[in-house]
Amino acid sequence: MPKEFLDKNDIEFNFIKNKVLSLRKEIDKHNIAYYVYDSPTIDDLEYDSLMDQLVKLESSYPSLINNNSPTQRVGSKPSLSFKQVKHSIPMLSLSNAFQDTNIISFDNRLKSFLFNYELINMEDNIDYFCDLKLDGLAVNLRYEKGCLVSASTRGDGYIGEDVTANIRTIKSIPLFIHDSVPDVLEVRGEIFMNHKDFQRLNDYQRLNGNKTFMNPRNAAAGSLRSLDPVLSASRKLNFFAYGWGEITGITDNLRKYSNSDHQTDLHSSYHSSMLNWISSLGFPINSQYHRVVNNVNEMIEYYSEINILRDSLPYDIDGVVYKVNSLYFQDLIGYSSRAPRFALAHKFSPEESVTQLTDINIQVGRTGAITPVACLNPVIVGGANISSATLHNENEIIRKDLRIGDFVRVRRAGDVIPEIIGPVLELRSQDVIFFKMPTLCPVCKSKLSKIDGESVIRCTGGLYCSAQLKQRLLHAVGRKALNIVGLGDVLINKLVDSNIVRSLADIYDLNIELLLRIENIAIKSATNLMESIKKSRHPKLDKFLFALGIRHVGEMTAFAIAKRFISLDSVINCSLDDLMTIPDIGHKVASSVNIFFSEPQNIDLIRLLENRGLEPESFVVESNNLKPLDGKTFVITGKLKNLSRENIKKYIIENGGKVVNSISSSTNYLLSGEDPGSKLIKAKEANVTIINEDDLLSLVERINI
Repeated sequence: MPKEFLDKNDIEFNFIKNKVLSLRKEIDKHNIAYYVYDSPTIDDLEYDSLMDQLVKLESSYPSLINNNSPTQRVGSKPSLSFKQVKHSIPMLSLSNAFQDTNIISFDNRLKSFLFNYELINMEDNIDYFCDLKLDGLAVNLRYEKGCLVSASTRGDGYIGEDVTANIRTIKSIPLFIHDSVPDVLEVRGEIFMNHKDFQRLNDYQRLNGNKTFMNPRNAAAGSLRSLDPVLSASRKLNFFAYGWGEITGITDNLRKYSNSDHQTDLHSSYHSSMLNWISSLGFPINSQYHRVVNNVNEMIEYYSEINILRDSLPYDIDGVVYKVNSLYFQDLIGYSSRAPRFALAHKFSPEESVTQLTDINIQVGRTGAITPVACLNPVIVGGANISSATLHNENEIIRKDLRIGDFVRVRRAGDVIPEIIGPVLELRSQDVIFFKMPTLCPVCKSKLSKIDGESVIRCTGGLYCSAQLKQRLLHAVGRKALNIVGLGDVLINKLVDSNIVRSLADIYDLNIELLLRIENIAIKSATNLMESIKKSRHPKLDKFLFALGIRHVGEMTAFAIAKRFISLDSVINCSLDDLMTIPDIGHKVASSVNIFFSEPQNIDLIRLLENRGLEPESFVVESNNLKPLDGKTFVITGKLKNLSRENIKKYIIENGGKVVNSISSSTNYLLSGEDPGSKLIKAKEANVTIINEDDLLSLVERINI
């Protein structure tokens, strides 16, 4: 009988199984020592011998092979695409600062906040955890019962791409955690490439006639996002953990590091101690450069030291990061919609280069906004090849005194966006040309006009202007709107230029035969696009409203309108006063929505879309049933005993409530925990109902019943 069919109760099979598990654990231990701590405990010959034993046993007993084995890091078959992964806790970006004064303001702002909670005096200092800001790619690693089950990129902070197969090829990342770990553990960190490995990769690319990478970040991102894990495995990627996401079920091991006595509460812990715990599990952290400082002067000293060391580091960094070290303080300070308020990235001064401004072109946006764009002789700035930069508007050109033919200083704002600082006057020649803003749209020749109070000049051509039409279509089919996959800018340009698509409704008249007439469109691409168009016929109301491209209406505003009016016809027929009843929508936004739906051509477009299968009854939010906390506004203060502040906020919002930061006449409840601050006094003065966590749960349950 072949060995793979042996009864699992067989003594020999169990012996082999235990031997395999023992080898895996030992190899994992040596991998951590070598790749994480840079301190190998055995030589290469001994390591290879252990690996050979494991490979032979797994070859003889295929039923014992699983994805957690060290032998499975070589990569799997190429994927056709990346799946999307919704983050259980958002992966927000960091706010940036460039000047010391910004750091001082940040520290003063947090001191004032904590002083209002009566937690510190204004003369007290806050402890900050300092770390390097690596120039790489942020990822989230999710472990369940110690097993790596998924890995995803940051994406837009809420939804990322599933790169699990590629992450498995990185040897410094554990596939399985052998120590006692929480039921769910998400470790977050940065994927990056060292300078020497980047150079080796580009040498290989050149040798084989392939395109080289511009900088290590692009190389790391390209390698991690390769659809072929075998390709990722061939390139040496590195990882440093800097934080965590969801943690469910605290263990004794974690409690030892976090100094926490409560089963689900880590508030008494510190960011530094949590990272030490993550390191103890076998994850690499950049401990050599970690530092806890006690005041703003020490923060600035740390920045200065790292700035001097920057060029000698084996990898790229673009600044340093400061985080309030106390997790209790972090939780109190909280988050904005895009970034934590308790953290700040102190970015290095952007690199600058000088090049020639050869021309100024005009771009037309989806709202008709006219944007001048500088054409530059290509120049390398901060590792990127820059050939153009936005000039925003005519006033910006005048303010910077820019002329065509000037030599200009260029930098990457935030080390990302190309920006012209100004002309190099000593290099200015007599041949330079003053730029004059055109009076007609360069695309449709319609008149350009400026609305009072705006600095932006707009094309009056509306959808008659093909440039506006293209940008509106790109917006409408985007992931946050109708989510039509495969309809990118190149194809939209061809469809509009060939007069096949003259409005959003025409997209729903497309068919495979028509698409195949377009250059470079294959049958598979056409079929996939038609399937995506079919799926888009049933959008939620908020997605549809966002897709219409109404001025001043972003995702959250579209959601608020959809939640208030439920159906599309109700939105169309609502009055200005009705719109003004929606919280956080002012006169400017309400007027824009009201004007949009009063225009006959916009209503005609909506009816055309309905006639092509976008069913009005599908334009609803997830649920039109009243939720227990609908219309109720909450403020949270103090230390909560059972749930984190983020989870309690999520619970309130999921049940229809709203969470704000300060007490006002519109506040219905103050959710108070231990050691409440001044908000408790303000709530009592304003006769706001004060509740605790149990009261909140009872309130939801009582209303649900």
